[in-house]
Amino acid sequence: MRLAHAISKRGARGILLAMATMTLASAASWGAGDAQAGIDVFAGQCAECHSMKEGKNKKGPSLFAVVGRKAATVADFKYSDAMKSSGFSWTPEQIDAYVTAPKKAVPGGIMKYDGLTEAKARADLIAYLASVK
Repeated sequence: MRLAHAISKRGARGILLAMATMTLASAASWGAGDAQAGIDVFAGQCAECHSMKEGKNKKGPSLFAVVGRKAATVADFKYSDAMKSSGFSWTPEQIDAYVTAPKKAVPGGIMKYDGLTEAKARADLIAYLASVK
């Protein structure tokens, strides 16, 4: 259901229904992830450039406790201007969008990664990232 259609046809109740539907659809894409399987995804896709240890930056910033963190806030890491001005926080939905297509999610960013197209692998990765706090 499109939000504009919900607004015109159902008023406030339609807006809430449309928002809930979109939220559930987003949650379904990452909420069913397997954190154990996400360890393998991280090892194969992310570990060359990122660490899961607090305070250990590599080519990319540490991803320790990344879920919920404001973007571009890891101390002692030099972020691109694009990432610094992104203004978002690393919600599961934002991580999903970024890992799918980093250059689309943050135009002008410097991460050298083309993206992970497999939804299940992204869900597993996000579950793993969310488990490390």
